[in-house]
Amino acid sequence: MSYRYPVSMPSLRGNELEYTTKAVTDGWISSQGPYVPRFEEAFAAYNGVQHGVACSSGTTALTLALRALGVGPGDEVIVPEFTMIASAWAVTYTGATPVFVDCADDLNIDVAKIEEKITPRTKVIMPVHVYGRQCDMEPILELAYEYNLRVVEDSAEAHGVKPTGDIAAFSLFANKIITSGEGGICVTNDPHLARQMAHLRGMAFTRDHSFLHKKLAYNFRMTNLQAAVALAQTERLDEIIATRSRIEKRYDEGLRGIDGITLMPPRDVLWMYDLRAERREELMRFLAEKGIETRLFFKPMSRQPGYLDPVWPALNANRFAEDGLYLPTHAELTEDDQDYIVGQVRQFYEV
Repeated sequence: MSYRYPVSMPSLRGNELEYTTKAVTDGWISSQGPYVPRFEEAFAAYNGVQHGVACSSGTTALTLALRALGVGPGDEVIVPEFTMIASAWAVTYTGATPVFVDCADDLNIDVAKIEEKITPRTKVIMPVHVYGRQCDMEPILELAYEYNLRVVEDSAEAHGVKPTGDIAAFSLFANKIITSGEGGICVTNDPHLARQMAHLRGMAFTRDHSFLHKKLAYNFRMTNLQAAVALAQTERLDEIIATRSRIEKRYDEGLRGIDGITLMPPRDVLWMYDLRAERREELMRFLAEKGIETRLFFKPMSRQPGYLDPVWPALNANRFAEDGLYLPTHAELTEDDQDYIVGQVRQFYEV
């Protein structure tokens, strides 16, 4: 179904065309092209860290981060219940076990419940900055220090939230705050971790390229074409974040006071404008008829078939999954677009 108001779309108003055209005309379209290191350097500098390692997706970024930290079979990684399943899958890909912690009322991991899930097998805590809300990182970092753990931030939805853990992994999928179509990047201040992630993403070739591979690795490389788009997007990141902040405020003002709608806590950066809605499925069908796309909240990891645990109906994460949705949220959304969307939500609840 085609929507007049899609839930997301990229904003490609900078140097994207110029850079990709140059990549094509110069013949550098593979991962060896010059835009890859330029993007890595620019994105790392934006985040105030020393090293960036570009890769093929947010999921592969998380996988590289965990592998670089030595996570593998027999290990455990603390993962939020309320997240996109890629967070858990990245752990499973390494052979380790995700251990789930319920969410607080802001949808982020409930920091007060992390310590009880730590065991001698725990190696990493993976906080996820859900929908652009930064987790309470100080107590997470204190726990990591106390128990000698590492911290991998899943920042897929939170470009603009500055990293504080050992590694932060970002997605560059087309619906994210900035995009390269498909892609991801890890940032870190640790040169050893950066080298290890770069080594693993490129099939772990030895320096002499002898075709002897001493470890299991991946082809998780980003192409020069993708990096050209990602660099242009990074150049506009402050502008895009500011535009999204205005969108958040306009939704807040327009939706406040509607019986049947519960607004969610503010976001540090706006990825998606999330809310809770009575008669959610009816509302979504009504908005779809008006050309407005919406999406459901994530479901608890313990409800997923691959991680099924009978505790899931009692989870806070499930309570939010039952009535949560998000509205169209992207930098190309105009004030008139938002007024129409808000007007249709109001009309639904006022009938």
